[in-house]
Amino acid sequence: MHNKINSETNSIVLIGMPGAGKSTVGILLAKELGMGFVDTDVAIQVREGQTLQEILDTSDYLNLRAIEEQVLLSEKIDGKVVATGGSAVYSEAGMARLKDCATVVFLNVPLPELEKRISNFDSRGIARKPNQSFESLFEERRELYNKYADISVNCHQQSLQETLEKTLESLLQ
Repeated sequence: MHNKINSETNSIVLIGMPGAGKSTVGILLAKELGMGFVDTDVAIQVREGQTLQEILDTSDYLNLRAIEEQVLLSEKIDGKVVATGGSAVYSEAGMARLKDCATVVFLNVPLPELEKRISNFDSRGIARKPNQSFESLFEERRELYNKYADISVNCHQQSLQETLEKTLESLLQ
């Protein structure tokens, strides 16, 4: 089948910062490739009966990451495009499972662009240390995104359509 898509399961996993476009690009990619779609943030919310922010408000970021890991380890992803939460890369076990059965694509958006896209940083349900700045979170996560990515798509000044096209091009090479 497609060169960079894992031939066993044919799954694609999108990783990247909040605001990188994982959910939107994921839906478009699934439609383009005729695959199913899973958004792990939505799976967490359905499972817990709360929004990500409500989970953070009633517990903490480490609890949200623990729930996220359980979803990463249990969600059926065969033949699907998976949009992960930005913090998925903190779960070694979760990422090992995803890398084992999917091609992992990092949607790499520069910090200034992300800052323009994220106006609701404090209420968006982002798993981060108390009072951690977006810039600090970006620096911390970027290393992990690069570590786990099979493919990195440079999304600098790209529309969603351009990001979709670049992602498809990278997967089909």
